[in-house]
Amino acid sequence: MLSIIIPTLNEADGIADVLESLATLRERGAEVIVADGGSDDATIEIAAPLADRVIDAPRGRALQMNAGAAAASGDTLLFLHADTRLPDDADRLIASALAAGVAWGRFDVRIEGVHPMLAVIASMMNLRSRITGIATGDQAIFMRRRTFDAAGGFPEQPLMEDIAMSSALRRLSPPACLRERARTSGRRWEKNGVLRTIVLMWSLRLRYFLGADPAALALIYRRGR
Repeated sequence: MLSIIIPTLNEADGIADVLESLATLRERGAEVIVADGGSDDATIEIAAPLADRVIDAPRGRALQMNAGAAAASGDTLLFLHADTRLPDDADRLIASALAAGVAWGRFDVRIEGVHPMLAVIASMMNLRSRITGIATGDQAIFMRRRTFDAAGGFPEQPLMEDIAMSSALRRLSPPACLRERARTSGRRWEKNGVLRTIVLMWSLRLRYFLGADPAALALIYRRGR
């Protein structure tokens, strides 16, 4: 069974849309778990009738995803951002990829918005991921449960947890880089300025690879937003 885990924090404006988009997958047997990090809006109340489970988790995306994985019943786990939509046949695509022998994977991504650079950014993200074997959370990372356990779960750090997890997973298996696209919102790019966000994210990623403390990078990220 596929378990889809969605970490949330004050996502009342959009959580119904993402959960409703998963209704067909639920009808085919997928489980949807919302791992909430202490929302003080209506996220939990909106999510409760549209998900299989809504759980309280310690705040922090990595902590929330690990808590969701612990609560999940499936032998395949998919971690989905609250502003990302999966392909309609994501369950079948994932099952086919894992049956081919890999232990984890991700989708290509399309960033939705009006700025023409968003398509370029998505293409570069997909190409970089295909070359390096590193995935970002926007790409809807999935894996077998035993692979998640072997990797030790998401490292409990406040930023770049997806990069760190990908690095651990890559040591276990090359990823399935599915060309079908998950659709993610370009709201943060357009709100903060596309070029400014590109510079910020590349700077943070470079500092991370050079050994900077993720907690310090998280402070820079929050100020940059």
